[in-house]
Amino acid sequence: MTEKAPLFFTSARTFKFGYRNSVHSRLKKLLKKLRIGRAVRKNDIVPVKIHFGSYGSVRGIRPAYVEAVVNAVKMAGARPFVTDTVRIQGPEYLSIAKRNGYNEAAMGAPVLLADGIFGKDSVEVKAGRLLGSCTVASAIHDAASMVVLSHVKGHIQSGFGGAVKNLAMGGVTAAPRDGDWSKGRGKAHFLIGENPQWTGSPPCTLCGTCVEICPQDAVKIRRKKVIIDYDCWHCGRCISSCPEEALFVEKDEELFYEALAEQAVATLSTFKPDRVVYVNFMMDMQPECDCMEACDVPMIQDTGIVAGFDPVAVDKATLDIVAESPILKNSRADMLSKRYRGKDPLGSVHRKKSFRVLEHAEKLGIGTLKYEIEEIN
Repeated sequence: MTEKAPLFFTSARTFKFGYRNSVHSRLKKLLKKLRIGRAVRKNDIVPVKIHFGSYGSVRGIRPAYVEAVVNAVKMAGARPFVTDTVRIQGPEYLSIAKRNGYNEAAMGAPVLLADGIFGKDSVEVKAGRLLGSCTVASAIHDAASMVVLSHVKGHIQSGFGGAVKNLAMGGVTAAPRDGDWSKGRGKAHFLIGENPQWTGSPPCTLCGTCVEICPQDAVKIRRKKVIIDYDCWHCGRCISSCPEEALFVEKDEELFYEALAEQAVATLSTFKPDRVVYVNFMMDMQPECDCMEACDVPMIQDTGIVAGFDPVAVDKATLDIVAESPILKNSRADMLSKRYRGKDPLGSVHRKKSFRVLEHAEKLGIGTLKYEIEEIN
C-alpha cells in the first residue's frame, strides 16, 4: 500500500492581528516544521523557482513570501537565487521581474535566468514515450537541491498551474541551443501539429493581438494574412489570446496531460529523492497563467499555503482545498453553473481536467495522490 505523503498547510485567514498570527509569520513556522534542511544542504547553491509574471500580470506570489523562503534556505547554510526560465526576451523578462518586485533588495537573493539571457543554456535529458527527450535549464539541471514556489491559478491547457506544471513548463527551456523546438517546452503543446494554423478571414479580423503577444516576433500580418515563421517557440500564446479563435493547432488533450507529466519527470531526473521542496500559494487565483499580459479578478477566495516534498501530493491537496473554497462573485468561475464546477473550479473555466496531469505524474513515479496534512496555526 502506498504511504501517504506528509504535507503542511496554513490558512490565509487571520483572526488576531499581531505579527505572530500573520500569514507571513505562519509561513516561516510552516517552513521550519517542514524541515527544509532535509532537502537543502550546507553550501548548496539553490534555485528558488518562481514565475516572474508579465508586464500586465501582477497577481503572482508576494515578494515578502519569497523572502521568507529565501531566509529559510539561508538558515540551512545554503546560498539561494531566485529564478525562472526565459518566456520572452531575457533582458525584458528580467526588467519585468524587477518591476513586479522580484529583485534582490526585496527578496534577499540574486535574480537570475535559469537558462541564460538568451534562453538557450540547457541540458538534454531523457523524457518519456511521447517526448523522447527535452532540454532542462542548466541552472536547474546542475543544482543539487531546489525550492519550487508555485502561484496557483487556472491554465488554458492543463486546467490549473501548480507544482507539477511549474516543474514541467518552468524547468524546460523554450529554445534549445540547436534550435530544435521539438526538444523544448513547446513540444508538449504541439504533439500532433507543428506551427499554429490560421483559419483565414473571417473569423480573423486582423486585429494584431497575435502579433503583439508573440515573444519571438514570429507572427506577422502580410497581405491581409497571418503568417507564422520558423522562429516560433510553440508556446501557444497566439492561440490562447486570439479573440476570434482564428488560430489553432491539431492536438490531443490527453496526450498533453501525459507529456506535461513527462516534462516534470525530466526536470526532476537529476535530483536525488527528497532534494526538492514544493510550496503552493493558493492566493490571487486568477483564471489564466501568469505569462499572459493581463490578469482577471481572482476566482476563488484566498485559501492559504500548502507545502511538502511530493509535487503530486501537494497539487492534489491544493485542488481538494480549492474545491471546498468559496467562489468569488462576478469572477469567471462564478459565471459557471454550480453543477459544472464540480470538484475542479480552476480547470472548469477552461473545460479541462486538472487531475489528469497528476494521475499521469503518479503513474510515472514522481509522487502519490495520497496525503495527510497538518495545519500550522
